[in-house]
Amino acid sequence: MISLHSHIDELSATDWDALAGTQPFVSHAYLAALENTGAVGGNSGWTPCHLAITDANQQLIGAMPLYRKTHSYGEYVFDWAWAEAYQRHGLDYYPKLISAIPFTPITGPRLLAKTDATRQHLLSAAVAIAQESGDSSFHLLFPPSTEASLAQNAELLSRHDVQFHWLRGDWRDYADFSDALTRDKRKKLRQERRKVSDAGVSMIRKRGSEISEADWAFFYRCYSNTYLEHRSTPYLSLAFFLQIASAMPQSCLLVLAYQDGQAIAAALNIIGPDRLYGRYWGAAWGPAGYVANLHFELCFYQGIEFALEAGLAAFEGGAQGAHKLARGFVPVATQSAHWLAHPGFSDAIDQHLNRERAAVANWQSELEQHKPFKSS
Repeated sequence: MISLHSHIDELSATDWDALAGTQPFVSHAYLAALENTGAVGGNSGWTPCHLAITDANQQLIGAMPLYRKTHSYGEYVFDWAWAEAYQRHGLDYYPKLISAIPFTPITGPRLLAKTDATRQHLLSAAVAIAQESGDSSFHLLFPPSTEASLAQNAELLSRHDVQFHWLRGDWRDYADFSDALTRDKRKKLRQERRKVSDAGVSMIRKRGSEISEADWAFFYRCYSNTYLEHRSTPYLSLAFFLQIASAMPQSCLLVLAYQDGQAIAAALNIIGPDRLYGRYWGAAWGPAGYVANLHFELCFYQGIEFALEAGLAAFEGGAQGAHKLARGFVPVATQSAHWLAHPGFSDAIDQHLNRERAAVANWQSELEQHKPFKSS
C-alpha cells in the first residue's frame, strides 16, 4: 500500500532507519529535527509529504523523503531559469515535488528500500503523485549513482554537476597528505596555516557530549553572522542544532577557534560511517578583528586532519567552490533526475540538459588536469 505522511514522526523511526542505512542526513532523527523546529513545514515553502510503501503485513518496505515546494531555495540544484521560463509562458512552475534532504547538497539514498523493484515502485509512485496533484514536476536531488540509473531507466531527465571532495589516499597522517601535494600547493597550505597560527589562533575540536550548550549557542551566533553578512536569513534555528545534538550526538563535530582565550569562530561537521561532511561555519571576530585564512583552517584543514585521524575515506566540504581544488580536494560528479509534466518544456529542458552535461563533463575533465597532487 502507498501512503503519504505530513510528518516524519508518523512513520516508525526504527523501520525508516532500517531502510535508510547509516548516512546521518537521511536518518529519521535528522529529518524529524527539521520538522520539529520549523525549518520545514508551516510557512517555510517545504511541505513534507513523505512517501511510504507497506506490504500486506503493514511492514514498511519502501520510503522516500518527499516535499512539495513553492520555491527553489535550499536545494542546490538550481532550476530558477526553468521557473522563469514557465512564468514567461504564463504557466505555474510551483508547486513542484522533490525528494531531497532540505538545505543539504549531499549525495545519499533517496529511494529507501531493500530491492530495486521497490525503488522503482517508489519512483513511479512519486511521478504519479505529481501528476495527480497537478504539480509541475518531480525532482530527485543528489541520489547515488545506482538510484540515478534507476531514474534514467524510468525516463527521468538526467542532470550532472561537480562538487569538490577530499578523498583519502594511502596517507598515515596530515604530514603524509601534505607531502603528496605538489611543491607550490604544499607551500600555499603551509603559509595559510602559519598565518592563522601567527595570529595567535588555536583550534579545539569537540565531539558529541563534549559540546556544551554554550558552545552550541556560540556556534549559532557565528552561523547566523554568515547569513547576515550576505543579507540573508538562516534556514535553521538554535533549537534545530540542539535537537540533533541530543538525538545524534556522536555525529556532531564542532571546531572552535580561539584567540587570546576568546572564541572567535566555529565550524560544524557531521560525521558519517565512512566520511565527514562540512556543513556550516561563521565568525564572531574578537578585538583583533579579521584573521586571514581562518575559513580555510576551520573548514578544510581541520576536517582533513580529523578524517585522517578517524580513518574516514572522504571529507565533503560542501557545494561548489573550485578554490577547494588547490587545497587537497578533487572534482567529483553529482547527479539529479527530473520529470516535467508539460511535454513541450520536458523536451526543451532535455535538450538543454544534453548540452549542459557535455559542458560539465568537459569542465570536470579540465579540473582533473589541475589536481593538486604530484604525478604518480
